[in-house]
Formats: sequence, structure tokens, C-alpha cells
Amino acid sequence: MILSDEIHYQLLKMLKQNPNLTQRELAHELGISLGKTNYCLKAVIERGWVKVGNFKRSTSKMNYAYFLTPKGIEEKARMTVRFLKRKQLEYDQLVKELEELRKEAAKLDAASQYE
Repeated sequence: MILSDEIHYQLLKMLKQNPNLTQRELAHELGISLGKTNYCLKAVIERGWVKVGNFKRSTSKMNYAYFLTPKGIEEKARMTVRFLKRKQLEYDQLVKELEELRKEAAKLDAASQYE
């Protein structure tokens, strides 16, 4: 299974903001399945971007906290730059497409007035 940079970026961003999110909450926020979330978490843990700790005082052993490691913080910064560049390119392309559509619509509107 190949996961996009965007999913990894969003996952790291969410965990940085709230390390106590459950996998179910992460899955819901990311809009992906619980299984895919588990797979993604395992991948970032194996890469050393995230470390896992469980709540010692918790009566349930199911509660974990996910903390970004220094390596994870660096990777999140790199992903942020890539994500920003990609979104800027998409934005620029969309602006260009909208301008072309406006011109086309104006021509059609002008042509329809002569009918």
C-alpha cells in the first residue's frame, strides 16, 4: 500500500497538535479507514518520525500517545514545504484556468447578444 505525502503530512500535523488522538479519531479526521490509519502510523513509527507511549495511569491499555521525534519534526517541515509548493502550483493553474473560462464566457455572452 502506497500512502501519499499529503496523508503523511496531515497525520504528522494532527499528531503534533494532539498526540493523544486515537487511531479511530485520526482515521475520521484524515477521511481514511482505520486499517489504513494503522498502516500509516506503523510506517511513520518505523521511519523514526513518531514514538509511541501508553498512558501509565490508564486502566485501559488501549490508550496511546503519539509524539513526533526530532526526525519527525524535520520531516514534517520538509513535507510542509513540498505540500505548499504543490498547492501553490495547483492554485496558479486554477487561476489560469478560471481566467480562460471567464474570457470564453465573455466571448459567448457577446456572441449571443448579436443573435
